[in-house]
Amino acid sequence: MPGGDVEGIERATLAAVSPQAVEELDGWLLAFDSGTVNRAKSAAPLQHAAGDPTVIGRIEARYQARGLPSLFRLADAACFDDLRQELTRRGYRSERSTLVQIATVQAMRDVSAQPPAEVASAPNPAWAALFLGDGPAPVDGANRVAALSRSPGSLYASVCEDGHTVAAGAAAFSHGWASVHGMRTAPAWRGRGMAGRILAALADAAIARGLARCFLQVEADNNAAQALYRRAGFDTAWCYEYWRRD
Repeated sequence: MPGGDVEGIERATLAAVSPQAVEELDGWLLAFDSGTVNRAKSAAPLQHAAGDPTVIGRIEARYQARGLPSLFRLADAACFDDLRQELTRRGYRSERSTLVQIATVQAMRDVSAQPPAEVASAPNPAWAALFLGDGPAPVDGANRVAALSRSPGSLYASVCEDGHTVAAGAAAFSHGWASVHGMRTAPAWRGRGMAGRILAALADAAIARGLARCFLQVEADNNAAQALYRRAGFDTAWCYEYWRRD
């Protein structure tokens, strides 16, 4: 991708998940957050170009100064081979391959012929409830709701059936992009077009703002979500992994 698009997507990502603090250092964005959302607490380069491996130590120092563990978000591009080698030498291991996918807003709008979801300027309790579940999920879900809720200007879409919210999602609009986040559908309602209605509503909001391009991030092993996103015109721009110290 053009370098300007990479930078725009990285900046728009942090605008959407709204970390507690952000710094820039030697061509990297450093996000600081005490929650569980990895995008909101990791360091990522603003360009896909070879970098100086010594930057890793300087980034580590910034996280240490804030009392936080360092976490790196690095595309699988060959230009980062030296950085990956240095991370490995320092005891980091990669995990959670994630795809960054882009589409036109119009293609996303065309994914559903059903009535689009309802859109609000703030998340309500029913919207947030879809992120909560049994076991450890409520902790991570609450952190995701908090991160997405902090983003100024974001919109929150939901589908209500039989008096219950059965699907939800959010979109942020910045740096020339519409970005989709927090897509959730209640298990009993999956496969019935609910997520497509969410995407259509968020696309309408992007069109109203004069935006033509959108992106999202989806885990590489989430085949069901990827099938929907392919129908909505999304193609993979790059894949990244998180690098965490053992």
